[in-house]
Amino acid sequence: MSLQPELQRLVQLIDSEAVLLRGFLALLEREEALLIAGDADGLLVLTREKTERFHQLQRIHNDRALLLGRLRRPNTDAAIREVCQPLPDTLRRWDEIHVLARDAQARNDLNGKLITERLQHNQAAMSILLDASRQPQLYDSAGHPRPGGGGRHLGSA
Repeated sequence: MSLQPELQRLVQLIDSEAVLLRGFLALLEREEALLIAGDADGLLVLTREKTERFHQLQRIHNDRALLLGRLRRPNTDAAIREVCQPLPDTLRRWDEIHVLARDAQARNDLNGKLITERLQHNQAAMSILLDASRQPQLYDSAGHPRPGGGGRHLGSA
């Protein structure tokens, strides 16, 4: 069956979106592992990949919206199902996109919670270190114990 060019392009966009979403989900899974491991360097590299993948997905979404607009259809699930009704493979991929998007949202939410927990842990550790730095030193620069209390305080005679 020969497809009109707009429909062919829509099929390509849906196929590409499914591939990109699978890859995005894999990046989110890697992100979770790096967050658990506390691998800040790995997270930095992954963040760049994740941002690029997100931009690619956004471009496909925008292209699909423009294409559907040319077909005088809104960029909605119902419109895509109507246009792709004679294409069961494309409809299955479209359903897969919905599942992948829900999975990515759930994984992203989980990673957000892991980041929040990590930040809270780091803030608590920083608070402990800052409090400790405000305490009088117990040892002098040679490592000898300093006598506690009993000495003159600044401003006393």
